[in-house]
Amino acid sequence: MFQIKELLLTGQLMPGEQLSLRSTAEALGVSMMPVREAVYQLVADQALEVAPNRSVRVPLMTAAQLKEITDIRLQIEGYAVEQAAQHATPALIDTLSSLNAQLAREMDAPGSDKSAVVLINKELHFSVYEAARMPLLVKIIESLWLRIGPVLNYDLRAGSERTKNKIAVGHHEKMIASLEQRNGQRAKKALHADIESAFKHILSKQFS
Repeated sequence: MFQIKELLLTGQLMPGEQLSLRSTAEALGVSMMPVREAVYQLVADQALEVAPNRSVRVPLMTAAQLKEITDIRLQIEGYAVEQAAQHATPALIDTLSSLNAQLAREMDAPGSDKSAVVLINKELHFSVYEAARMPLLVKIIESLWLRIGPVLNYDLRAGSERTKNKIAVGHHEKMIASLEQRNGQRAKKALHADIESAFKHILSKQFS
């Protein structure tokens, strides 16, 4: 199930995209049985859904669902960042700074495929959340990202104005600087600005 979860978490699947169990099994180099079990566990978790024709697909998201998930993320991920600030080490700051620099370079890279941007953004965020040293909290955040990961394509992968202007990079810089100072409140404020600006952009572009 890990590989399919990663496809969702890192935005490699789009809302509404159908999954062929056979093609997925072939791509992962495994038999149909574990893929089928993984997919139906993700259906139970509402990260995937069974369409009327019995195909499996990534759920579409309504504006109301996007707002609800965003409100929950602000609370839970904000708390994780506050906790991470208490444990921020020079090694963590170096890792986050390196990932943010990679993110900026990928945003500048030519071409319309920005899949690496979504991947690096997820790695940066979860590096912070894991620094909170609260594994159960990270699992809760992961469950939210299983739903929000595909939607982040609308913000990052599509080469939006936010990507061109590196808005997320700027918010990350403020968060990293605050973590380095072990200032949890300011780090949370920077994270909130990042999440809220992405929410507003997606809402205006996909649900207007």
